[in-house]
Amino acid sequence: MFGPRPSNSGRLGWCVDEGKKTPLYGEHVAAGGRMVPFGGFLMPIQYTGITVEHKAVRAAMGMFDLSHMGEFAVLGGDFAGAIDRLVTNEIANLSIGQARYTPMCFDHGGIVDDLLVYRFANHLMLVVNASNIGKDFDWVRSHLPTRVEVQNVSDESALIAIQGPRASGFAQTLTETPLDSIQYYHFAEGEVAGVPVIISRTGYTGEDGLELYVRADRAVELWRALRAAGDSKGLALVGLGARDTLRLEAGLALYGNDIDDHTSPLEGGLGWTVKLEGRDFIGADALRAQKAAGLKRRSVAFEMLDRGIPRQHCPVLASGTDAGEVTSGTFSPTFGKGLGLASIDVAHAGAGSEIEIDIRGANHPARVVKRPIYKRG
Repeated sequence: MFGPRPSNSGRLGWCVDEGKKTPLYGEHVAAGGRMVPFGGFLMPIQYTGITVEHKAVRAAMGMFDLSHMGEFAVLGGDFAGAIDRLVTNEIANLSIGQARYTPMCFDHGGIVDDLLVYRFANHLMLVVNASNIGKDFDWVRSHLPTRVEVQNVSDESALIAIQGPRASGFAQTLTETPLDSIQYYHFAEGEVAGVPVIISRTGYTGEDGLELYVRADRAVELWRALRAAGDSKGLALVGLGARDTLRLEAGLALYGNDIDDHTSPLEGGLGWTVKLEGRDFIGADALRAQKAAGLKRRSVAFEMLDRGIPRQHCPVLASGTDAGEVTSGTFSPTFGKGLGLASIDVAHAGAGSEIEIDIRGANHPARVVKRPIYKRG
């Protein structure tokens, strides 16, 4: 298994070029993946087509390369308490084998990044967005007490996700770890297809599924074993294009689109991740003040009422006046219509509110809906 290195490694944060490749780059090219720059990496946007790949995940299962994500190990001293003071969600009370989603904020309440925190016996693993690896590492390192250390283990780690209603049953045929015992947002260490992995019941698609953390030098071995076992069972290779349409149907935020350093978790629709009671963390005072004053804008999900397809930055209107803008928009393969997320005035943010989306100069009717738009099962 992989984890933190011995202390005093001296490794610092790093930045990536637009041409950085994951350990699975050659597998994507060989499979006909259309490669594009994303978060500093060359990643497959699609293989057979976004709609086909999207529907495969909803109906059966799909496999994604997420090795562009960053991983940090935090260890030494009160490592859990140290990270608890950097994030909005509570980390100090995590049980071993449990994971938690949380934003990490600046003093002014804007979001540094949104991340996953995994609790091991002797360390935490933080999983951060690819485009923020260097920034996040520097931020975490500069805010830790002396006895707590953070290591950037991103280069040594790879991540493969299997998502969809058949994903868990398929993976169970390749592991002796009882997957039914791994609850949502929990994980276990084991083997899949003979390869040591961290098996996490997490994902970004709105479906049940698993994310498999594996050493980078064994990622190709695991990928090929999963493909060989899944070819006859409906396992599709899925690129970033379908990953985006899937997460939008699930109402999940994307850093850089729906949340950023100018957006607080309260404004970004992530209020459920902000635990202010009895806690002190970076940005807490700003979030308390914002909550007391009342929000002026909020992230909402919406669906189109005609054939219009919304895109990022399209203006949002209510009763003919400016009400905000689309932060993410797409055509939904599941529902056969346009949908998205938008940051709009709170007066128009209630579910059922009628709005309009300005698409290339023409106003198209839309309606605010509850998240998630897609509900599994």
